[in-house]
Amino acid sequence: ATGRVDEAESEQQAFMEEKARVPETSFLFQNASLDILGVAEKMIAGEIAYRRGEFDAAFIHLGEAVKRDDGLNYDEPWGWMQPARHALGALLLEQGHFDEAADVYRADLDRHPNNPWALHGLAECLDHQGQRDVAAMLRQQLTTATKRADVKIDRSCFCRRGRGN
Repeated sequence: ATGRVDEAESEQQAFMEEKARVPETSFLFQNASLDILGVAEKMIAGEIAYRRGEFDAAFIHLGEAVKRDDGLNYDEPWGWMQPARHALGALLLEQGHFDEAADVYRADLDRHPNNPWALHGLAECLDHQGQRDVAAMLRQQLTTATKRADVKIDRSCFCRRGRGN
């Protein structure tokens, strides 16, 4: 969220060139390296499109990143560490798509209960939807979930420019 889109596009091109050099036989634990890099490819494309103001394209790319991330085999550590849903939810929220963003966060919480990033995003969506009592309960869960956190969570993804509630 630095606003340096031209530099990001240059890095995207370099990423794609390097990705093309990765053999299909390359694996990182339980996942093909190209499958993991496919998540990155769509996240990069989505965030660049978003910063260009191409919001529909951005949400399509980020939605595809979510599908690709979901398609990775279970692994510890995760094959792809940056949850695509957090970026998608945060940017939907930033654009005022509160219902869609809430659905994204709920889906994340179904897969990863008490995830503080998703709890924060969902609570913020519910505030905007006028469901303040439910949002307050989620914030209590968030306080518990972040009791030992070393990073202050004030939004569901650092890709989002604005600070959350």
